[in-house]
Amino acid sequence: MPSKGSVGASGDLAPLAHMAATMIGEGEAYFRGERMPAAQALARAGLAPLALGPKEGLALLNGTQFSTALALSSLFAIERVFQSALVTGALATDAAKGSDTPFDPRIHALRGHRGQIEVARALRNLMKGSAIRASHLTGDDRIQDPYCLRCQPQVMGAALDLLRHAANTLEIEANGVSDNPLVFADTAEVLSGGNFHAEPVAFAADILAMAVCEIGSLAERRIAMMVDPVFSRLPAFLTPKPGLNSGFMIAQVTAAALTAENKQKASPASVDSIPTSANQEDHVSMAAHAARRLQGMTRNAADIVAIEWLAAAQAIDFHAPLTTSQPLQRARALLREKVPHLEDDRMMAPDIEAASDMIRSGALAGAAGATLLPALEVSAG
Repeated sequence: MPSKGSVGASGDLAPLAHMAATMIGEGEAYFRGERMPAAQALARAGLAPLALGPKEGLALLNGTQFSTALALSSLFAIERVFQSALVTGALATDAAKGSDTPFDPRIHALRGHRGQIEVARALRNLMKGSAIRASHLTGDDRIQDPYCLRCQPQVMGAALDLLRHAANTLEIEANGVSDNPLVFADTAEVLSGGNFHAEPVAFAADILAMAVCEIGSLAERRIAMMVDPVFSRLPAFLTPKPGLNSGFMIAQVTAAALTAENKQKASPASVDSIPTSANQEDHVSMAAHAARRLQGMTRNAADIVAIEWLAAAQAIDFHAPLTTSQPLQRARALLREKVPHLEDDRMMAPDIEAASDMIRSGALAGAAGATLLPALEVSAG
C-alpha cells in the first residue's frame, strides 16, 4: 500500500484501493518478504481472491481505516516512549541531585488534572528509597530545580491526558462505520452522509504529534542540564576527562536536532484543506498526513529518550558508592548489559541505537516494574 495519496475525506481512497485490489487478486503484494503479483501471493498463502458483491467494492475503500490504523500504531509506540521517559526523567532527576518535593501529592491534588496526579505518583515511586536523594535532603543550597525536572508532572501529565483522549477517539473510530452511502436493510433505505470524513482521526493524530513532541522536548532539556556543570554540578559533558574528551557533547547536539525536527513536524495537519473532485469535496481532513508523520516523530522521540538514558546512567555512575532507587537501579543495570560506562570517547551511535531499541520494545519500562502507569487500552470489535 502506498503511504501517500489520501486527503482524509471521501475515505482513504488511494491507499485502501491498493489494499482492496490485493484482496481480489489484483495489483501486487509481499509474501514472506518477496514482492509478486497479488494473485500469486494469495495462492501461496492458500487464499482465494474475494468475489465482491454489490456495494462491497466501494465499502472496502471508502473509509478511514488507513489513517486510523497508522494513528493507532503510533499511539501504542508513543505510549512506550512515554513510559520510558518517566523512567529516564526520574533517573536524570536523581543524577542531578534534584528534589522529589515537586512530586508531593498535595501539590497536584490542588490542581486536579488526572495525568498530572498519576505522573507525580509514578515519579515518586521511581525515586523512592534512593540513597542519592537522601544524601542531599539537608545542606543543599539550591532552592528550586529547573523546569525540566520540577515540572515533569505538569508536562508529562498533560501529554498523558492527550494520549488518553486520542485513544478514546481512535477506539470509537476503529469500531465505527465510515462508509458512504450506508445501506439500512431493515428499512430498505440508502442514506448518503459524510462518515468518511476523518476529522476525528486528524485531530487525534495532531494531538499525538504535540504530545510526542513535548515528551522529546522535555527529555532534551534534561540532557542539556546534565551536561552543563553549572546546573548539574556534574563533570562537564559527563566525561571523567573534560577537555581531553568531549563526552556527551555531540549526543546532546543530536538530541537537540531531533527535537527541532519534531517541532517542525508538530504543526497540525488538520487545519489544512484542499478541494478535490471538481470542488465537490470542498473540505478535507488531511488525517492521513497527520497520522503518517507520527512514525518518524516517535522514532525521533525514542532516540532522544535513549540519549537521556545514556546520559543519566553515566551521571549516576559519578555518585558511587551512593546508589539510586531499586527501580532506577534496574533501569541502569539493563542499559549496562549492552552499553558500558563512557570512560573515553567512542562512537556513540551503537549505544544510542541499543538504548532506543530497548525503549521502543518496552524493555526499559518493563525493567522499572510496577511503579509505572497502567497501559492504555483500545479494543476493536
